[in-house]
This record gives sequence, C-alpha cells and structure tokens, in this order.
Amino acid sequence: MDLTVSPSLGARIVDNPLPRSWAALAIATTLLLIFWLDLETGSVPVQHLYYLPIIFAAVRFGNLGGLAAAAMAIVFYHMDRSGDFLIFHYHESDVVQITVFIAVGVIAAKLAKDTRRLHLLAMTDDLTGLHNLRSFEARLRHMVRTARATETPLSLLVLDVDRLKSLNDVHGHLAGAEAVRTVGQVLAAHIPWGSAACRYGGDEFVVGLPRVGQVEARRVAEELNRAVNALAPVLAGIAFPRATLSISIGVASRTFDRGHDRVVSLDDDAAGVALFRAADAALNAAKNDGRNRVATA
Repeated sequence: MDLTVSPSLGARIVDNPLPRSWAALAIATTLLLIFWLDLETGSVPVQHLYYLPIIFAAVRFGNLGGLAAAAMAIVFYHMDRSGDFLIFHYHESDVVQITVFIAVGVIAAKLAKDTRRLHLLAMTDDLTGLHNLRSFEARLRHMVRTARATETPLSLLVLDVDRLKSLNDVHGHLAGAEAVRTVGQVLAAHIPWGSAACRYGGDEFVVGLPRVGQVEARRVAEELNRAVNALAPVLAGIAFPRATLSISIGVASRTFDRGHDRVVSLDDDAAGVALFRAADAALNAAKNDGRNRVATA
C-alpha cells in the first residue's frame, strides 16, 4: 500500500496468538511425549527432540521459559538414563548433553529477544515511538480488510501541529522536535485501545480507528485537540504557557457496506488511500478555517 499521496504517509509487535497458559501446556505435553518416546525406543537418540520444546519455550516466554523447559528436559533425560531419580551416574556424553540443553534455552531466548527488539525498531518512529510508515500501512491494510469482512466502520484522523515553522524559527528546531514528540505522546495516551497512530511526516500524524464511526471518531479527535491545548509544555528547556501547542484534525469515516458504499469496489490498498485522502482534505479544511479545530469529511 503506497500512501504517498498527500503528502507522504507515514506494535508494535504482534505477539504469539497462542495464550500463555496453552503455550505452557503444549510445552509440558511435548516434553512428556518425548520422554515417553525416549523410554520406548531405547538406543535411538530421541533426546535431541528435547531441543524443540526448549526453543519454543525460550521464544515464547524468554530466558526463564527456556531454562524451565531445559530443566524439565534434564529431569526426564536423567530419569531415562539412571532409572532412579536419586541415582546420579553420568558419562561424559551425558554431561555434554545436559550442558547443551541449558545452552540451547539461554541462546534461543537471547536470539528471540534480539529479534523482537530489531523488529520493534524497524516498525517504530524514532522520535515519537509510534508506528512508522511501513508498520502503519500494514495495520491500515488489515483494518480495511477486517472492516470489509465485518461491514463495520473504519475511521482515520489526519492531523498536524499548528504553526510548527514559527516555533522552529523563534526557538530552534530542537523545540520543534520536542513539540512533535509531545503531540505523539498525547496520541499514544488518548487514542482508544486497538487503534494505531503513526507519524508519517515532519509534524503530520495519522490515526486508524477500527470499528469507530464518524460521530465517535469526531469525539476522539476533539478530545485529542483539548488534550494538546491543555498542555503547558517544556520544549528545549523553555517553559511555555498552556495552549502554546495546538493541532488541526481531519476526520474521515467509512462503513464498507456492500450495498451503499462505492469504496467496497476498491481493493484494500486503494480503499485505504481513498479514506486517507478524505481525511487529509478535511485536515486542509480545518487549517483553512483557522486551525486548532476538527473538520469532518
């Protein structure tokens, strides 16, 4: 989806959808199954299968999960080799195997953590911590697809910071950057659960509101406007009075009703772009009407 139409559109990590309790049960069950296979097969090196639940536990639950699964694997491995839980008689190869169980859990957890961190960095705007362009485009595509399947409303808010150039000219670009960051923090704190906010330009933001119609979307926009106006920000070490910052917001909403809305004939990407264009046009209307206000497409 290319939203670089007016002007250029700029997770969050999706966690494993399997609930944690079910994931833990699946890990324990798999370990028990491997233990049973190990007992039944004798000389066949089934113990190598223990790596699979250890890796899964490390990825799903982190370092603690990987170590817990490794500990369970060691207990089962010990019981199979000794025949008695209280008898400890290991060969060198057994010590190596136990060490590898622990190492696999620790290394897998570290690699999973690093992967999640890199993914987060790749999908996050550096200045505000909101979604970046690539991440939001994927989220918007999913929102459109869901709205189309369920025939539920989808709304977009497109907004920017009023008179940011004047702030930059008078107080410097650091103050301007902190103003943009501050507005981003307000968005993150006030948008409804399940929504997605993105900074797509210098001081320009877009917010996706799934299952939210025009009336509710306008209420959210007005709440954001009031929240920004209520700030008495400190920017670049300078204390500013309340209402120094303001935003203009354009609102556009669609219900993808097959019988009534022309955008249902568009594909998901084109429908998202059409909705963005409508919200962007409303933003221009809000700015032309004097800024610091909300306009609806």
